[in-house]
Amino acid sequence: MQLTSPSRREFLSLTAAGSLLAAGISYAAPASPLLANSTQPHTPPPRVAHYQLLNVRLEEGFERDGKEVIATRTALYDITIKDGTFAAIDAAGKARNTNLPQWDANGALLLPRTHDMHIHLDKTFYGGPWEAPRPRQGKTIMDMIAREQVLIPQLLPTSQARAEAIIGLLHSKGTTEARSHCNIDPVSGLKSLEHLKLALANHAEFPCEIVAFPQHGLLHSKVDGLMREAMQMGVQFVGGLDPTNVDGAMQASLDAMFQIALDFQRGVDIHLHETSPSGVAAIQYMIDTIAKNPQLKGKVTLSHGFALGTLEGKALDQMITGMAEQQMSVASTIPIGKLTMPLPQLQAAGITVMTGTDSVIDHWSPFGTGSMLEKANLYAQLYRGSDEFGLSRALHIATGGILPLSNQGERQWPKVDDEASMMLVEASCSAEAVARISPVRATFHRGLPVFSA
Repeated sequence: MQLTSPSRREFLSLTAAGSLLAAGISYAAPASPLLANSTQPHTPPPRVAHYQLLNVRLEEGFERDGKEVIATRTALYDITIKDGTFAAIDAAGKARNTNLPQWDANGALLLPRTHDMHIHLDKTFYGGPWEAPRPRQGKTIMDMIAREQVLIPQLLPTSQARAEAIIGLLHSKGTTEARSHCNIDPVSGLKSLEHLKLALANHAEFPCEIVAFPQHGLLHSKVDGLMREAMQMGVQFVGGLDPTNVDGAMQASLDAMFQIALDFQRGVDIHLHETSPSGVAAIQYMIDTIAKNPQLKGKVTLSHGFALGTLEGKALDQMITGMAEQQMSVASTIPIGKLTMPLPQLQAAGITVMTGTDSVIDHWSPFGTGSMLEKANLYAQLYRGSDEFGLSRALHIATGGILPLSNQGERQWPKVDDEASMMLVEASCSAEAVARISPVRATFHRGLPVFSA
C-alpha cells in the first residue's frame, strides 16, 4: 500500500499554489511527490487513521541539583495513533506492529501543537512580492486607516490565496488552530469575510474562529449593519477598536459593540491599543458592562490591552481583580518596547492569557514569522525564564497551557486517549525548543499530518 502525504514544499503547494496561480501570483511546485508508509528519513508521515510513530522523544522528568532544575530527562517511545487520538504509548521497540503504516521520527521531540489566537488572515502582503510598510513616524492610527482604505481594494483579488498561504506557513510552525480577525469596513464590505471563509473551507484541518473586526472604527465607519450581517454569516466574535482614539466616543462605541454581542449571543474580542487614561477607562467600562450583563461573563477577550502596562501597584491589582471576576481573557503579542505587559500577574489571578502572530507582513508590520515557539521565546526573555525550568514553563503561552511535564516534573502529556494534535521538533527538550526556536519537522492535527519537512 502506498500512501501519499505532503512534504513541506508539497503541502505549501497543495494549500496555496493553485489559488495563487489563479490570482496571478507565481509559485514553484515541487518536482515530484513523496511516498509514505516507510521508515526512511525525509518521507512524510502516513495520512491514515491508524499508524505508528517510531522513536519519538518524550520528556520523562526533571533532573535536579538540590532543589534546582538543571536538565530534562527524555526517552524514546513508539506511539500508536488511531482515529485522531493516542491509542498506545510504548517504550521504543517494545510493541511495534508491522501490519500498521509506520514512520520513524528519528528522535525528534514531541510537543503539543500550538495555536495562534490573534492573527489577521484576511489582509496580508504574504504570498506576494516583498513590500515593506511605509514609514510610521509621525503617522496616527487614522493615517494608517486611510492608507488601508487604499490598500484593501488592491489586496482583495488575492486575499483568499494569501490566507491559504499563511495557513500553510502556520502549519509549518506547528500551529493547527487559530482565531482570525477579519475586516468589516466600508471599503471591502463583507468581501474580506467571504474570501476568508472560502479559504478556511478549503482547510478543514485548520479550525479557526473568526472575529468581525471594524478596523476603520465601528462608529467612525458606520458599519453596525455590516457587523450584524457578519454575525448572520456565522462569525463567532464581535470585534472593536480603540473607542476613544478612533470612534471618539468611548461609551457609545463600547455600548454598540456589546449590544451586537448580546443581540446575537456572541463573544467579544476588542483591539485596545490606547495607553492614555482613556485606555484604562475603557477596560474599566468593559468590566462594569460585563458585570451588568452576566451573559457576557467569560466571553470577552481584551486584545493588546497596552493600558495595563501603564498601571502598577494597587491600581493594577484592582484592575486585574475586576478582569478576573468577569472571567475576561487577554490576547497579547508579547510586545517588546517601553511598556511591559503584566502577563504573569494576569495569569496568577486566573486570567487566561493567549498569544498570536497579529500580522505576518502587511502595512502595519513586516516582522511576523507565524511561529508561536518564537512567542514562547519572547515570553521567557521578558519574564526572566532563561533557566531550564523557566524555559520549559514558557511553552505554555504557545500551547494554550498544555505542557509535557507538570511543575513537579511528572509527565502529563501525552496520555492515552488524548487528542493527537502535536508537532515534532528538532530539539532535545522543550526548554531547548523555546530557547532556540527549534525547527518543526512535522505537524499533526487530530493525528493527521498537515505538514512535514
